[in-house]
Amino acid sequence: MYDKLEATLPTIVYVPTGAITRKDASLDRLAEIINVAQFVSYEPSDGKPRQAYSRVLGERPNQTFAGVVEAAKTLLERSVDGSVNVRSFTPESPLSREFIYGLGRVDDVVDAVLRLTREGMHTILNETVDIHDGGVSGVVLGNVIEFAPDDTPRAVEKAGTASLPLGWGLRLLATVYGFEPDLAVPEDTRLEFSLHPRPRGWRHTHTLGWEIAEHKGLDLPPVVQWPNRFSRVIGDKVFGLLVAHHTGLAVPRTTVISRRVAPFVFGQATGTSEVWLRTAPVEQTPGKFTTTRGWSDPFKIMQEEDPSHESIASIVGQVGVDAQYSGASIVLQNGEILTEGVRGTGDLFMQGAVKPERLPDSILADVQHLHADAADLGAVRFEWVHDGERVWVVQMHRGATRSSADVLVPGEAKRWAIFNASQSLEELRKLLTSLKPGHGVELQGEVGLTSHIADVLRKANVPARMKPRGNKAA
Repeated sequence: MYDKLEATLPTIVYVPTGAITRKDASLDRLAEIINVAQFVSYEPSDGKPRQAYSRVLGERPNQTFAGVVEAAKTLLERSVDGSVNVRSFTPESPLSREFIYGLGRVDDVVDAVLRLTREGMHTILNETVDIHDGGVSGVVLGNVIEFAPDDTPRAVEKAGTASLPLGWGLRLLATVYGFEPDLAVPEDTRLEFSLHPRPRGWRHTHTLGWEIAEHKGLDLPPVVQWPNRFSRVIGDKVFGLLVAHHTGLAVPRTTVISRRVAPFVFGQATGTSEVWLRTAPVEQTPGKFTTTRGWSDPFKIMQEEDPSHESIASIVGQVGVDAQYSGASIVLQNGEILTEGVRGTGDLFMQGAVKPERLPDSILADVQHLHADAADLGAVRFEWVHDGERVWVVQMHRGATRSSADVLVPGEAKRWAIFNASQSLEELRKLLTSLKPGHGVELQGEVGLTSHIADVLRKANVPARMKPRGNKAA
């Protein structure tokens, strides 16, 4: 339903370009088409506050209150957090003046309004909205939606903002939060919005609008990339799977237990009832945290492996696939697609404990189609499982690698540290942290270029090459 966002909408009367609009008047117009934070505004009249506009839960639009005391008391009672802000401005300036945040007492609200009014300021009382409640804030502009957690809509002016096509970006947000974002606004507009797990605002819904402006002739392509600020909240692995699912790729049914967002489910039934439990780090950390075949206590895993609550964003329960073949697929430095794997499950292959096998042409072709189906995202890397009929995506990350046939990470080194492929990933990480500047890693033994060992070396970004056993290091 989100692909076109066709809806019967009220007509918005826009102020001509260059004209200055009072902030409270703009909020009143915006409230005709979308939920806004509850507010009551005042203008100075002979040194006293005179009510101008209001949008308060349970009241008719622009309900007139008996005075500032009644308005403040009503807003505090009906605010989710029992708190209001007081904003001041002048009609001739688009910039706010003094802003008082998080008042919880009627007397404090009234005193602030009376003082600012005596100074000739217009004021807006609005319910305080917690930006750290697990929701997101951002902007809808043309066919693009951009957003980030723990911020205001001005997050789009900072690095790390998630940027997605509007249609499946909205579906992705609906999957995570369990409600459909109410962002059906006229096409040629720029809307600042926020989404919240708890309903808020004068319409008591999960979506708030903050500002809308006319923008014509937009054809902006989104830049879909992660990690980003939102993927760090739900987990890099989870975000990649959500993108794969909403792009139309086959993802096994997945249940996400997150630290900051209520549990949610997405993906498709695979025909089995087996469950794999996977950790979803804040950012991709190949092979470091637990993956188990069968259910384990997710809370115990989080506590034991991430007691500081800084590394693991969520735990993923993913329905298993009847694996005929499993493996991974990457885009090499020269643009070629390299697919590797083994018969059966691929956990030992990904750990570098077994070598890749020759895969049937039909399996290779099916994995090749994954790359074609995800072409709009640019180069991507998959971990996949094939059940003999279709190929399933169990992880997806964005970007080509810098690897080639025997060079995992290009670059020259003064000295090459030897690492045997039979050693563990933790031993490799220890080696990498001890490397001196200008040193590289030579991997002795054969592993897949798509294995976790190769991933760890690429992520460390030190020169790394592969040399079969029996050959001496340079």
